[in-house]
Amino acid sequence: MAHIRTYRTPVKMGNWFEEQRLKEDEVKEHLEKKERGELAGQKMDFLKENILKPVKFSVTNDGTLHFGDIVMLVNMGGGNRECSAVSINADVNSLTKIPSPSIQAPCAVSAVRSVQPCTRTAFVITSVDGSPEGSTLHFEQSFALKTTSGFARGLYLTSDLQSFQKCAKKSRLQEVSLEDSDSFLSWWKIVYFDPQERLEYEGLPVPANVKVLIVHCKTNQALAVLGDQVLWTMYGKEYELTAHTFLDSHKAEQDNNHWILCTADPAGDGLVLFKQPQLMAKKTELEALSEANPSV
Repeated sequence: MAHIRTYRTPVKMGNWFEEQRLKEDEVKEHLEKKERGELAGQKMDFLKENILKPVKFSVTNDGTLHFGDIVMLVNMGGGNRECSAVSINADVNSLTKIPSPSIQAPCAVSAVRSVQPCTRTAFVITSVDGSPEGSTLHFEQSFALKTTSGFARGLYLTSDLQSFQKCAKKSRLQEVSLEDSDSFLSWWKIVYFDPQERLEYEGLPVPANVKVLIVHCKTNQALAVLGDQVLWTMYGKEYELTAHTFLDSHKAEQDNNHWILCTADPAGDGLVLFKQPQLMAKKTELEALSEANPSV
């Protein structure tokens, strides 16, 4: 007779009252978090909405870089790497609402493969030696790179000597991150990429949209992107960013260290960097047409 039910279905057993109250509390807590926008999905949507917001990059009229310019740091890739750009690698844990919604320091950085002009990839060339805003940046001159104000909070791209406690997660090389304090650790300088002509370019204005090296002033290590160190972030597959000079057999820096400080196209259509191949192709086509028809 053990299989015979000795109670009706509506009968509640065990700690049914406590379980019911706990379930009601969970639902109430969930609704309160949803109302405040504190659910994980809401935080992620809010972060992406703000950090991927389009940014208007600076336009250079004389072909050189200036203090106050908003640029994108692009590595054209090579070997096992695609074209990538220095970007803010913020997640939902990096969000803060005090005093206003923004990302908080310290914040990680990475190299994103989708090169899009947005808050995440925008950096401002900032003076550290008293040079006025709008003045020309020169080779070997110290400067800082900081994120845009507002949601990105104007954090400084910073690095320091490698240690057991502070180093890149994957490669264990010198770490690069974003900090809210302006110090000697956030000082960088532009160096001409060809070592044989480096001395001749020292002190000259830095041209925009050309290949250069970005060297950390304190450690003398060049900013580098690592194609063999992949980071899986909430934005997708990205590359690790570090400060380390990679030299080839001729003691010249490898393409891991080559960067282009990109400005906006004066026509208002994207970046100059990605317009150059089209302009060169059009020029070649016109030259070929001219040779075929001398009268044109």
